[in-house]
Amino acid sequence: MSDEIWGFPPTISHVVGTDLTGYQVEATDGSIGKVDKHSDEVESSYLVVDTGVWIFGKHVLLPAGTVTAVDQLEKKIFVDLTKEQIKHSPEFDKDKHLGNADYHAEVANYYLSHRA
Repeated sequence: MSDEIWGFPPTISHVVGTDLTGYQVEATDGSIGKVDKHSDEVESSYLVVDTGVWIFGKHVLLPAGTVTAVDQLEKKIFVDLTKEQIKHSPEFDKDKHLGNADYHAEVANYYLSHRA
């Protein structure tokens, strides 16, 4: 598993410590939902996105490495995935999320193999 997927790319303008909760998340082909929670931890940064009615309330875990830009004025986060890729991604599992290396490897492998 690549550790790079769990860190914000150095090319984006995200300021560590910024509360991203509520930011709109934009796939390469449109909006997918809003950030429900996030982490800035080194080698474990992620967004949990509530997709709302788009895919019937599914929450997805997006590693920070999928982020391509953060627009703090518009409160939008852009990711390098399509809506379809996110729709078929592993669902966020809050019970497996913390401290489960296998779950993180599954999520990372999915996104690494489905980049837009």
